Order: sequence, then structure tokens, then C-alpha cells
Amino acid sequence: MELNTTKDAFDHVAKRQKLSSSKSQEVVDRVGHEIEQALAKIQASNDPLSPIDLKSILTELKLKLNTIGPLHQLEGLQKERNINLSKYPKLLEKSFNPDISKAYRNVDFDFHIVNQIIASHFYRQGLFDLGDCLIKEAGEPEAIAIRSHFLEMYQILEALKVKNLEPALNWITANREKLKQNGSTLELKLHRLQFLEIIQNGTKADALSYARTYLSPFASLHMNEFQRLVVCIIWVGKLDSCPHAELMAPAHWEEFTVELTQHFCRLVGQSSPSPLSVAITAGIEGLPTLLKLANVMAVKKQEWLAIKQLPVPVELGKEFQFHSIFVCPVSRDQGSEENPPMLMPCLHVLCKQSIMKLSKSSSRTFKCPYCPTEASAAQCRQLYF
Repeated sequence: MELNTTKDAFDHVAKRQKLSSSKSQEVVDRVGHEIEQALAKIQASNDPLSPIDLKSILTELKLKLNTIGPLHQLEGLQKERNINLSKYPKLLEKSFNPDISKAYRNVDFDFHIVNQIIASHFYRQGLFDLGDCLIKEAGEPEAIAIRSHFLEMYQILEALKVKNLEPALNWITANREKLKQNGSTLELKLHRLQFLEIIQNGTKADALSYARTYLSPFASLHMNEFQRLVVCIIWVGKLDSCPHAELMAPAHWEEFTVELTQHFCRLVGQSSPSPLSVAITAGIEGLPTLLKLANVMAVKKQEWLAIKQLPVPVELGKEFQFHSIFVCPVSRDQGSEENPPMLMPCLHVLCKQSIMKLSKSSSRTFKCPYCPTEASAAQCRQLYF
């Protein structure tokens, strides 16, 4: 929400600045126009102007410039611009706390894992020398095992940038059975990309030959896709009119690259997104909430770093939800094997410990905290996510 407010304020300042500049330019243009007209009058006469005529032209120009009032208008526009600009830094100061160390909490990290995560991040980015240097200086020789995997992936992705599919095809062929078990269609998508490149840059004969050799094995399972691709052969040389022109969009290369990266990481036992990037991005998302909490508790003279559980939720996007969790709405405890979520007859869900407290250890019925329905512990059923 704060980022949206800041963006809206920035857009407002930028809009006012643009409007002010436009009006300033209009004033300057009007002044220039009047001066040019006066010069034109002076130059229009073949005979030298008399001092009286010259004076009348200049007097008329002076009156017009006084009517325009350029100095007054420009000063007013500049003042308005300065007012808008001066408000924005104040908003930034309110929105962004310069001392983010308030949200710092001392955690006992496993530095071996941290070193491996950072080295892995460097390898993912193709910074192999930097990753090697970190591993050497940190004394983490076991982390070098993932280097070869990411080197192979990096070489494949670099080749895809120049539309060289051979390294990707070699990898897919070598891992065909594992990819099939994962339900992957990478091989078909790779041949589709190569086929469409031939459609755009080759001949009908080349495209037909490629389709017979590499696409026909997929026809039985992907008939609709196969037919759409084969139809494209008819439109070689006039692809703008092809009914399936969307197949040749550059976005398909990007989608293939993302999907290949996901399957590659899965086969080598690594997550697709960099753990370091995920942690930093999630930290940025949660930082405003943590800073607010730290400030509120500081006013109350309480030390938030000492609490074991945050009293407020830290909302993150769906991209950070890697598995289902349940937080009891009564106790605020996260569900676990010892304290699983329980479904009540009214279809509300509480943790087992909350139900036991409400029912006095199953000795009596209790009222649901969210509706008038009464239930007993025996009527509640465990939920499995």
C-alpha cells in the first residue's frame, strides 16, 4: 500500500512538472513569436525606417510583452513546481525509514548452508569465477558439486539466446525418460521452435522434411498441435496471413527457456528460483510491516526482538507460498503434527489444542468462536493439507 501511495505521489509530481514545463514553453514561444513579428515588420520595408516608425514598432512590442507578462507567469509556474517538488521528499521520509536495522533480528544461521546458497546464486548467474572464489575462501569444497550442473545449464541458456537448440536437445535426449516421468513436453516444444524457425527462414521442402522426421513421432499424442504446425507449411512466404501466426511469437522462446530451467533444476535437486533471490525479495516485501512493528513496540517500551512469534501477520505474495499451512484463528499457532487443524461440524477450523481448551479436555460441548453452533471434541475431524 505504501509503495502504491509513493508511486501515485511520484506520478502526480511528474504530471505537474510536465504540465509546468509545457506552460513555460508556451510562454517562451509567445514571446518569441511577438519578437519575430516585430523583426518581420522592420525587415519588410525596403526603405530604412524612420526613427518614429521604429519607435512605434518597438512600443507596440513592449505593450504586447507587458500583456503576456512572461516574467510573472514563469515565476508563478516555477513557484508551483517547487511546491510540488518540496512535498514529495517529505512523503518519502514518511514512507521509507532510513534505519532498516530496526527490523534486524539476530538469528543463528548455518553458515555452511548460507555459503552454499550464495555460491549457488553466483553459479546460476553465470558468475563461475566469483562462485569458485567464495567456495575457496569460505572453505566449502562440497559446494563445488553443483557447479558442473549450473555450468551445463548456463551453456544451454546462452545457446538459446542465439536460437541454437543443439545443447538443449542433447540434454533433453539424455534425460528423456526422467522428463517423461515428470510429464514434460520439452522435446516437442523444442522441435516446434526449430520447425517454426525453418518456416520463417527456410523452404517448404525443408519444413516438410523436418516435420516428418522430428514432429511426426508426437502426432499420436498431440494431434491438434501437430496439425496446427503442419498447416503453417502452406503459408511459407506469406506468414502474415497464416491463421497460426501466434506460434511464431518471440514469447514462446522465453517460455521455453523458463520451462527448461525449471525442469533442469528439478532433475538436479535444486529449486528453480534462486533461494537467495527469494529470501531477499521476501524480506523486502515484509520489511515495511516489521519496521512498523518495531516502531510501535518501541513507543510502548517493549523489545520486539525478544518475542518468539510476531503479533501481526506478514503478508507475502502467492509466489512465496511453497506449501499449505494453517494458522489457528484463536491461538494464532501454526498447525503441526502435534497440533493439527480440526474441522468442526459448522465447517469452521481450529487447531486441536484450541478445541481441547474450549471443551475443557473433551469434558463438555463448546460454542464455536465464529458462529452460534455448539460442538463437542468428538465431532471434530482432523484435516490434512
